[in-house]
Amino acid sequence: MQIALKPWNPPSSKRIKTRVVRRSGKLESWFSSDPDLMNKYLHETSRKVINTPKVVFFNWLKEQKIMEVRRLLKEQLLRRFLELSGNIYPDLVRVFYTNLQFNGDILVAHVKGVDLEITNEVWTAVTGLKFSGLKINRGNTEVVDEFNKMQFYKNCLQNPQARVTKFGVRGLKLNERLVAFIVSWILTPRGDNHSTLSEEDLVLI
Repeated sequence: MQIALKPWNPPSSKRIKTRVVRRSGKLESWFSSDPDLMNKYLHETSRKVINTPKVVFFNWLKEQKIMEVRRLLKEQLLRRFLELSGNIYPDLVRVFYTNLQFNGDILVAHVKGVDLEITNEVWTAVTGLKFSGLKINRGNTEVVDEFNKMQFYKNCLQNPQARVTKFGVRGLKLNERLVAFIVSWILTPRGDNHSTLSEEDLVLI
């Protein structure tokens, strides 16, 4: 099942280091000659691996007759966000996060001489996501009343009687497995271990 369509292989740490040295002139413009930010970029941010972008194609879901998942995602107003695609500039992503600050509830960054402000209005306009619903994050799953992690997970399995040794995607029913990958790869992305589900993942599913 293919839900990811933007292959991009991040360069190794050695290639990043070589490239940064060659771009020392650009660093000054990227960070307005701020030595602390340039040092942070050189020794920390430049070595960060950018997650390979993943995209869900709703027309593909329709062609594969996975209509329940398609309907669920549309009802949650996720279509625009999950179908976002475009060019990726890894160095500028790293510059953005190096410069990123909070100004109250506004995210502020400076990239190549441009001041960026990401407000709630900008975020919703770009992604289509809404600031509503339950707030679920690590350690805050009690907002879902009487949620039983084991019982819910077993209900998602092809064989609910199977012995559970870990909460993984293997053995899940088709719809639940697809939603699990969307959660772990796109909605709450992490660098690795996408096949093991946390309690927060299960609540989102």
